[in-house]
Amino acid sequence: MSTAGQTIRLTTAQAITRYLLNQFIVIDGVETRICGGGFGIFGHGNVPCLGEALYPVQDALPLYRGQNEQSMGFAAAAYAKYHLRRRFMFCTASAGPGTANLLTAAALAHANRLPLLMLCGDTFLTRLPDPVLQQLEHFGNPTLGVNDAFRSVSRYWDRITHPAQVIQTLPAALATMLDPADCGPAFLALPQDVQGWAYDYPVAFFAPRTHRIRRQAPDAAEIADAAALLQSAKRPMIIAGGGVQYSGAVAELTALAEAHGIPVVETIAGRANLLATHPLNIGPIGVTGSDSANAIAERADVILAVGTRLQDFTTGSWTAFAPDARFIGLNAARHDAIKHLSLPVVGDAKLGLAALGAAMTGYQAPADWTANAQAERRKWDAYVDSNVAHGNRPNSYAQAIGVVNALCDKRDRIVTAAGGLPAEVTANWRTLDIGTVDVEFGFSCMGYEIAGGWGARIAQAEAEPDKDTIVFVGDGSYLLMNSDIYSSVLTKKKLIILVLDNGGFAVINKLQNNTGQDSFNNLIADCPTVPEPFLVDFESHARSMGADAVTVANPAELAEAFKSAKAADKTTVIVMQVDPYEGWTTQGHTWWEVGTAQVSDTASVRDKHAEIEASRARQRRGV
Repeated sequence: MSTAGQTIRLTTAQAITRYLLNQFIVIDGVETRICGGGFGIFGHGNVPCLGEALYPVQDALPLYRGQNEQSMGFAAAAYAKYHLRRRFMFCTASAGPGTANLLTAAALAHANRLPLLMLCGDTFLTRLPDPVLQQLEHFGNPTLGVNDAFRSVSRYWDRITHPAQVIQTLPAALATMLDPADCGPAFLALPQDVQGWAYDYPVAFFAPRTHRIRRQAPDAAEIADAAALLQSAKRPMIIAGGGVQYSGAVAELTALAEAHGIPVVETIAGRANLLATHPLNIGPIGVTGSDSANAIAERADVILAVGTRLQDFTTGSWTAFAPDARFIGLNAARHDAIKHLSLPVVGDAKLGLAALGAAMTGYQAPADWTANAQAERRKWDAYVDSNVAHGNRPNSYAQAIGVVNALCDKRDRIVTAAGGLPAEVTANWRTLDIGTVDVEFGFSCMGYEIAGGWGARIAQAEAEPDKDTIVFVGDGSYLLMNSDIYSSVLTKKKLIILVLDNGGFAVINKLQNNTGQDSFNNLIADCPTVPEPFLVDFESHARSMGADAVTVANPAELAEAFKSAKAADKTTVIVMQVDPYEGWTTQGHTWWEVGTAQVSDTASVRDKHAEIEASRARQRRGV
């Protein structure tokens, strides 16, 4: 029956929830709601109206009660990453500090190009009660508030000043979150009075709609140019980024590499594009990479960069490549496709890789080049074998990674972020199945690990309930944000959390030492304001939040504890001390540009500055 001309009277908040309820997408042949629900902490800025609107739809749009707004945003980002940006969660926070707490999570979603919808309270549009609780007053601009801070970390930002506005705003926000080129967080500021104002909305606005993720076909001329350049290559290489997985292009990547014998290296976001055992997987590239990938990168003459934004850890601050290497940028985003004078192929990775393969009929990379790359990978595998082995030496991150890698299911999901663990997981983890590794390094954000694990587990429980989400977290990140251990227990979303305690911010201590400085204010033992350092009882802390917990002394005990955690039906936290100085992965690193002191009274600082600057000779200057 036609609904033309029909209206329904709803508040602004009710219209938002009704619209979200009726937006669908088809994933693997099954139609499902795009919005998987939300994370919320209610306050005066969102509970009277948005809370009222969410209550009747709680079965269709489940609302997970958060412990911290920032961690809610992290959980939502991890949920979207698990679903390859095809589904998202919203976060709702009250006006003032509740919303301000979401700022870091918005930045993380923006850097990682992840969909996240923020529905945040705002001051009254009428201004009749001003100044209100938690309002920031800008004397010369009464329109300016906390929510304006989100403009720089949102792909889409709007303040709803009239109920009718959502008719335009909601489709625009959703289109942004689903766009492969512009994907990122959308922020809607909801003044407390406007949330409850009513309007006669067209019934047709709420009609169920099934969306598709746009697949932009690349320009034929760009494909032809890229194919011609690749076919001229004597030493070709493919850099596979996270966009390969978001496009669902793993099969096309594999087919192109296999058909033409082209070695493939992976970015941090692109880990788990290929299995560790694939003969053309030469390893992770860059600062947190592998000797094998970096060895071929510095010799490659033509480099096809697929679905990567080529950040400095991938490029070694642009020192990882031969000075005359030519780049082809295959990316849905023009901004990324043209970086460093790359020959751009702007379009979907799946379509672009298939088109490139069809245009390269007859081309084969020189056999000795491919064989040399594979020999480098075998040497790297031998190094990783020795690096993860445990015996008569100090406990290390690498050993813990090796234990879990040997015992986990191939479809278990690995989550980590920030500190030393992203480098150690990237270098030492052997991919067991496609798309199973989430190393958050777009924003390298401490605190993502446990919260992101919770969000990933919510998503995983929808699709693979019999598998586990495994979180690697250091003591520093744990102390920063750990309350979603409680969230996981409350919601029965089991996590296995490995807390690897090295007594502080050990990786930054390592950087401090590597730039010629003495240890200062990173390890707890080296904090001058800490007269009597002591160990945190992480086991008891985790137990107080309802988790099972155990402290182990070595990797052998870790293996037994991990087996028990796999068999358990609720969150388990396993704690192991690791050495802050010994056991780091010492190979596989490229140069990385960090700011160093040009003038210092300390000779070692001056020497390190000179040493670091001398390595700059290989740095590409945008060409």
